[in-house]
Amino acid sequence: MQTVVNFSSRAATLLLLSGILGATPVAAAGAAPVGTKLVPHRAVYDMKLGDTEEQSGIAGLSGRMVYDFSGNACEGYSVNFRFVTEFQDTSGGSQITDLQTTSFEEPEAESYQFLSKTYVDQKLVEETRGTAHAGADAKKVELKQPAEKSLEISNEVLFPTEHLLSVMKSAKDGIRFVAADIYDGAETGEKVYATTSVIGTKAVNSVKSNSSSADAPLSGMNYWPVTVAYFDPSTDDASGELLPVYQLSFWLYENGISGHLKLDYGDFTIQGTMTSLELYDETECQ
Repeated sequence: MQTVVNFSSRAATLLLLSGILGATPVAAAGAAPVGTKLVPHRAVYDMKLGDTEEQSGIAGLSGRMVYDFSGNACEGYSVNFRFVTEFQDTSGGSQITDLQTTSFEEPEAESYQFLSKTYVDQKLVEETRGTAHAGADAKKVELKQPAEKSLEISNEVLFPTEHLLSVMKSAKDGIRFVAADIYDGAETGEKVYATTSVIGTKAVNSVKSNSSSADAPLSGMNYWPVTVAYFDPSTDDASGELLPVYQLSFWLYENGISGHLKLDYGDFTIQGTMTSLELYDETECQ
């Protein structure tokens, strides 16, 4: 069985199709906005198979995702992420995939360091490691794994936290559609993904603060339903139309935490439910 799901670290944090767009403004994502604050936290999500079509070959899926986020706008942001899934195929076979990533993004997105490892049945099948630096004319990427290589990407390409901040700022400003190219070092470290983010109408988390629900600490907090579609510009279908590689739907809270995850790969979906949330002490900028 070879059902290795390509899944970036940013895809893990972001992620219900929202309401009607209507005649809404469109934003091109840019530099990280001032005044948008992300809360350090550790969130755990139980993952299970959602809708599936016969051609997917998947009979069952279970797993767990752990997302650990720390830092601030002055010191930079660190992410430690792990996503373990067990797939069962329709012929009775099974496979365990284990994606582990760590990254650090400097303030003002000056640089981005990343390390990603993918294991299949405890065997390392992919490793990517490198650093990207912002320059005067372009961002320069220095890869160490899977092979030493240098490449340049546009300065308009956003790093993961830079993109998250831009989506949050757009949501607060009432902008419903955000287009941006993103680089997160996924796969071989050579891909830039085009993305479109659809932002729904602001709502309030109605869970009670004394509830046993994992998201009780988010009681009364505003959130926006968001869907991010990821496109690989190097691929298209027979008609020349660019189709999304996958879509990620989620509730984006005003403090940067995500809940109610849904990953849509076309012929199957994965649902994620928050089972644990720990808020870390916040460090203020000096």
